[in-house]
Amino acid sequence: MSKRPDLRYERRLWKLGIDAVAGVDEAGVGPMAGPVVAAAVVFAPETFISGVHDSKQLSHEQREELFTPIRDRAIAVGVGIAEVDEIDRLNIYWATMSASRRALSALKLAPGHVLVDGRLIPDLELPQTRIVGGDRKSFCIAAASIVAKVTRDRMMVELDAIYPGYGFAQHKGYCTNEHMQSLARLGPSPIHRRSFGPVAAAVQRPLF
Repeated sequence: MSKRPDLRYERRLWKLGIDAVAGVDEAGVGPMAGPVVAAAVVFAPETFISGVHDSKQLSHEQREELFTPIRDRAIAVGVGIAEVDEIDRLNIYWATMSASRRALSALKLAPGHVLVDGRLIPDLELPQTRIVGGDRKSFCIAAASIVAKVTRDRMMVELDAIYPGYGFAQHKGYCTNEHMQSLARLGPSPIHRRSFGPVAAAVQRPLF
């Protein structure tokens, strides 16, 4: 496993007197079905939870195990969601940015600085720093990645019960062979992203 996230970025801000540092990350950019979910997490200075890592580096069981300690020990957690119709209307990039802004707005306190994984959030009225690969470097971003991933995975399990037959509870909307086969067999569901190539192709495919 790669080197784990630490507090180096947070400590630089804490030393400047900025106690409320928010980490932001998202889950669900790549799937062809379901929402994109962003999370923002703020911890008190020097809070650290062993095992927190980029959600992609952890198993489902590890993420679930860390989810509750993160929520319990954070001083603020916000979640933002962009649904499929917004993804199709705006495109996945702008929908993700909207979800990230909503996650920050959902915090019960206004952070003094935001650490974001990869890309700056446009039109954000808060100071922010982008960290490439931030979910593998910054503790608060990694924690946000876990909150976003677990929240979205649980949503996809619920959606699987509403739209059975596609296997959403297993693949979470990603483009697996099983998902492609069910899409070809059943056609798109209401939570499929019609702006994504494989779904658009399925929409246009003749039934006979």
